[in-house]
Amino acid sequence: MMAHLPILPVLIPLAAAVLLLAANAGLAVTRAISVASLILLAAVGAVLLEAASDGTLRVYRLGDWPAPYGIVLVLDRLSALMVALTCFLGVAVVLAALSGTDTRGRYFHAFLQFQMMGLNGAFLTGDLFNLFVFFEILLLASYGLLVHGGGLERAQAGIAYVVLNLSGSALFLVALGLLYGFLGTLNMADFGVVLQSVSPADQGVVAVMCMLLVTVFLLKAAVLPIGFWLPHVYTAATLPVAALFVIMTKVGIYAVLRVTTIGLAAAPFTADLLQPWLTWLALGTIALGCVGMFAASTLGVVIANLVIISGGTLLLAVAEPTVPSIAAALYYLVQTSLVTAALFLLADALSRQRGDVADRFTDGPRLQSFTAIGLIYLVIGVAACGAPPLSGFLGKIMVMQAMSGSTHPVLVWTALIVSGFAAALVLARAASVFFWEPGAPGIADRPDVLYVPARGLSTALVVMFGAVVAVSFAAAPVSSYARATAEQILAREAYVPAVLGDPAAVQRERRP
Repeated sequence: MMAHLPILPVLIPLAAAVLLLAANAGLAVTRAISVASLILLAAVGAVLLEAASDGTLRVYRLGDWPAPYGIVLVLDRLSALMVALTCFLGVAVVLAALSGTDTRGRYFHAFLQFQMMGLNGAFLTGDLFNLFVFFEILLLASYGLLVHGGGLERAQAGIAYVVLNLSGSALFLVALGLLYGFLGTLNMADFGVVLQSVSPADQGVVAVMCMLLVTVFLLKAAVLPIGFWLPHVYTAATLPVAALFVIMTKVGIYAVLRVTTIGLAAAPFTADLLQPWLTWLALGTIALGCVGMFAASTLGVVIANLVIISGGTLLLAVAEPTVPSIAAALYYLVQTSLVTAALFLLADALSRQRGDVADRFTDGPRLQSFTAIGLIYLVIGVAACGAPPLSGFLGKIMVMQAMSGSTHPVLVWTALIVSGFAAALVLARAASVFFWEPGAPGIADRPDVLYVPARGLSTALVVMFGAVVAVSFAAAPVSSYARATAEQILAREAYVPAVLGDPAAVQRERRP
């Protein structure tokens, strides 16, 4: 059974999605299947995280075909961490959706399962073509989740999102076709091996193809100048769906990290391909997120721009990959994913009490569950802006220390500090509107009406709140795991033989 664990994060949601579509059952049965699937997924994610913690690379070859010819899934510390984080967020999102979000459309839970399948597959695959396949699965599912509930705003956002991502998918496919035509392989481990043997005459062409590939990943990560789509899309979706979308931008960062450390770093002519421009794009992305926050008129838009800022921060570490920078980035990735997802769920809870004004920065009904929501907002807001003593502060300090020897340390430190202050100011402004300014009479002013918070959303919010606090208290073991993961990522000499065996023994097709 242990040998088949790496494929379970793909098979479980696939089986659940097919069952949901085939059964066409009532809401209660549909919810039961979806929740059971995601809880099982979370359990599998925890087992995979524990299994990977010993440093062993586990390679699952579908059909027992050897790499680089067959489909392989690779479980290491990084893929296990991303799968476990994704499955945890999936549980929180499905619980929040039980509060009414899933009743706005017929196939919400099926789309959610396909989304989980695509995300987990993207983190586990060891092949660039299958990364494309899983990208398409998660994107198709995200289209359905985005327009779930209907409405003009979602339809407009959905059309723009589809057009943009179809263009990215076409570019992805072109890049893969060209790379396979020149190199004869798309296996990630073999990719780096073959790059080392590219003739000097072809190196310029191959470098351009690699740049096309990285550009697609940066589009998925919403990096400047192609990150303009994210706030509109994330705020058009229902807020529980936006909480799951938080992890989608991390897929792009993950792909850049994988391709850089396993493939591009192996050959001298591609080792510095992303330098120095990637650092400048990361700094520009952080600046874009700060401007977007100050221009925001709703809490959802603020959170979406926090996602952009987090992507830029992660990209800083990926731009100059070292053990300290990658370790810091992984700790920051975990905490920022949890924090921004929790903020989206909190925005949903606020919107339900404020009626038509929802999460807009304008006068609205006074909140009844003032103390509980206010405390959660305070703690998660402190973590989001990077103030001590919570995980956001620890994550940013780790990144700043790791980047002290980078090419532009002063700019990096300035960007991280300024973005933290910007987030603090904007979140304080939002708190003033939601909690401190006198609001219009609402349900809180009617003693004859008892506000009962949605049980599923409340449970999900408590779970996410606990996770944010836990990452702060467990900073030592989490950062220790992140450092071990960084060391494993950069140990290419161990990854390649684990996937390929002896690279010299690989039978390659003859090319003219």
